Amino acid sequence: MGIYLNPKNRGFQEAVNSQIYVDKTGLIEHTNACLNTKQKYICVSRPRRFGKSMALEMLAAYYSRGCDSKDLFRGLTIRKKKTFRKYLNQYDVIYLNMQHFLIRAKAQRMTAYLEQVVLEELRETYGELFSEGIVILAEALEKIYAKTDQQFIFLIDEWDCVMRERQESEALQRQYLDFLRSLLKDQPYVALAYATGILPVKKYGQHSALNMFWEYSMTDQHDLEAYTGFTEDEVQALCQKYEMDYAETGSWYDGYRFRKFQHIYNPRSVVSAMVLRNFSSYWTSTETYDALKVYIEMDFDGLRDDIVQMLGGGRVKVNTLSFQNDMQNFKVKDDVLTLLIHLGYLGYDAEAQEAFVPNKEIIMEFENAMSVGGWPDVMRVLKASETLWADTLAGNAKCVAEALDRAHTEVASILTYNDENSLGCAIGLAYYSARKDYKLIRELPAGKGFADVVFLPLPHTDKPAIIVELKYDGTADAAIQQIKDRQYVQALEGYSGEVLLVGISYNRDDKDKPHSCVIEKCEPLFPLEL
Repeated sequence: MGIYLNPKNRGFQEAVNSQIYVDKTGLIEHTNACLNTKQKYICVSRPRRFGKSMALEMLAAYYSRGCDSKDLFRGLTIRKKKTFRKYLNQYDVIYLNMQHFLIRAKAQRMTAYLEQVVLEELRETYGELFSEGIVILAEALEKIYAKTDQQFIFLIDEWDCVMRERQESEALQRQYLDFLRSLLKDQPYVALAYATGILPVKKYGQHSALNMFWEYSMTDQHDLEAYTGFTEDEVQALCQKYEMDYAETGSWYDGYRFRKFQHIYNPRSVVSAMVLRNFSSYWTSTETYDALKVYIEMDFDGLRDDIVQMLGGGRVKVNTLSFQNDMQNFKVKDDVLTLLIHLGYLGYDAEAQEAFVPNKEIIMEFENAMSVGGWPDVMRVLKASETLWADTLAGNAKCVAEALDRAHTEVASILTYNDENSLGCAIGLAYYSARKDYKLIRELPAGKGFADVVFLPLPHTDKPAIIVELKYDGTADAAIQQIKDRQYVQALEGYSGEVLLVGISYNRDDKDKPHSCVIEKCEPLFPLEL
């Protein structure tokens, strides 16, 4: 038993003993199926706060010969699986937190320091099998395997810390990747290698040292989707137990989506909200807005336009394939957007290949970043949105139209109206403050078409639902009539409160007052009690 070789199960024990523990042990069934197969190299990349280290502690507790964990898994999902006892505490595990080595090595080369301390522990158990003169970890493991047939499971946390924290040193990155390749690739002593980080692994220029890894990232988690964050069922159960509103929890922390699981929640933030009984942004407790500020201010044509569109509730197409999987070599705006997806600042729809701002917590991070950056025009629109929203709820169509004229003037240098979609993004931005009490939905299927923008009130708000129809070079009256003719209010079936119909038009030929607005009240077509 040691620090790096065959660690104990204390980390996972603390997780299980915590006030909130969500069972993710089904992941072990997946890794068991990968042992000694061509799929044995697994790299799982996720943002911070998404349980990467906890997953490694769970795998260490399960596989490590350094502990007896059968009671620790009592009542958990993996206990019911056929392979549970077969591999339980049956492997030598080498657990490496690369962040620790990077910090502690200081002037010494990181990988040399790593090999030194891990070899010290290996000698305590297998010292008679390799000579004192061996200073290369891979060489020692080859000797052990040749004489014992003993395989190892490698659990690697923060695998990408060199790429993130030594961005300027390509030589160090290359040496580090060569070390990992020599240690892991095509080595018979590797039964499983499970690495976690924020960045995927497959590209670093022409130096693709770790191309044997199967990648599970925020652009596609494949069959590990359920273990990426909290699922709908898991969050519903927590909300019921802690008497927290499920809809508001979703508004704050939902929004990450994959092919099968359309709703994935930020686990750290959900746990914080449940334990503290308070909805807030818990993102800033582990990262500052400076990290986001650097990327959204990069000078790529169209980047600011895309950010504004997403803040307005829109989506943007992203080509994630050009990204070089580092934090320095950006060639086009899609590289920056792809990095923001991996960092968790954007959600991603793999089938539509579109990025979007996922939830209220992340919206607040963008607001913080823009407030100290070069976005004064956008910030003025956001600050004015409270008044605009109050005028809308009061039915003051004249003031709404005038406010939209001012908002358009502010963002015209970034976001140009050229169709109803861009108009919709600008409207979503202008109504930014509404997201405190509403869920904004663009292109909601409704009646005989799609409602342009719908604001659905959160359950605690006691405020009206709002259906917004937009007309580019049309009239606000025509927009209202379309809501009625196509029966968009049917989208609110099951809602029992008041409904506001808002028609907004933009006439590019009217330079003085390009926007017009009509606001009407109505009742839902099929009111039901909630």
